[in-house]
Amino acid sequence: MTKKYIWPVATRLAHVLIIIFFAVAYVLGDFDELLNQHVAFGLALGVVFVFRVIWGFIGPKHSRFRDFNFSLGDLKEYLLNPCSKTKEYEGHNPASSYAIVAMIAVAFLTILTGMLAYGIQENHGVFSFLHNSYYREMEVFEEAHEILANLFLAIVGVHIAGALIDKFIKNGDAIDSMISGYKRATEEVKLNFSQKIFSFVWIAVSLLAIFYLLFTNNVFVASHNVKQDYAALHEEFYNECGSCHMIYPPNLLPKKSWIAMMKDLENHFGDDASIDDSLNHSILAFLIKKSAENSTSQASLNILKSLKDVNKTVIAISKTPYWDEAHKDVDDELFNSEQVLSKANCKVCHIDIEYGIIENNLIKIPKVEK
Repeated sequence: MTKKYIWPVATRLAHVLIIIFFAVAYVLGDFDELLNQHVAFGLALGVVFVFRVIWGFIGPKHSRFRDFNFSLGDLKEYLLNPCSKTKEYEGHNPASSYAIVAMIAVAFLTILTGMLAYGIQENHGVFSFLHNSYYREMEVFEEAHEILANLFLAIVGVHIAGALIDKFIKNGDAIDSMISGYKRATEEVKLNFSQKIFSFVWIAVSLLAIFYLLFTNNVFVASHNVKQDYAALHEEFYNECGSCHMIYPPNLLPKKSWIAMMKDLENHFGDDASIDDSLNHSILAFLIKKSAENSTSQASLNILKSLKDVNKTVIAISKTPYWDEAHKDVDDELFNSEQVLSKANCKVCHIDIEYGIIENNLIKIPKVEK
């Protein structure tokens, strides 16, 4: 067979976008402060796949799902003879046919669980309405998302391995065809007018999607965490505590920590912060009401979890195991710098912490002046 043009530009460009969007999203997943960007690339990947599914029904020959080779006999022959040349396939071979369908299915499940985790755990995006109901199960959605993302990576790995075997062992032209569009086939593929329009829209929307998701406060990444006006919520707490130090959100410590702290204000981190009993009781009641046990935030749950096996009562947020884990990669030089001065000076990096907001994308770590 001679080489014919069978892979249109849109198919090949979408292939490239899938590689780029997934690779970037996967890498960004390891950086908490880049969570919004991770979500943006993941959702953009979903946009490409949505169009690919539609293309699977309205696209030209070889791009349609009905033209995929799902023969189990052909798949068995193809897989059992990895080092020998098997019969040529004009479009997708049996292995790539199954791999593409598997990637599409796993990609959508990965994106769905990611959006659920983002909404329930971070209170961001379109599933934020589930935050208050399922926040205690937030880790389940995150773990499911990670498992599926790694499964997608494994399928991609197998797909790439198959393509390399096809090229270097079977002497096939699958890889070359995804670059040039030409593959050994009996007839050339030509797009009709509707397919050409769809192709243009597919790539244009996919590219616009990533810019929209990255650079606008859109519904898919918007935060639904509400700033707490502590002055309005409890004026005495705000005035008494805020007159000496920053306002620490009450949800960052459990009830017993606040009780222990308010019982011993005479020895409040080296100072005498005593107040009259009625004021003490009023502030303590507010702290208990807003304590970690009564919060749906991820930080509150992680703090409670980290203190579960700690025998003593911890009254400093920076002394909790969770704080240590969250800041393990921060050099002590930063805490000792003139900009920060202390581990207790949270607002230097967490710019909205005095409003009860602790979000990864709002972390601003200052440069240490030497």
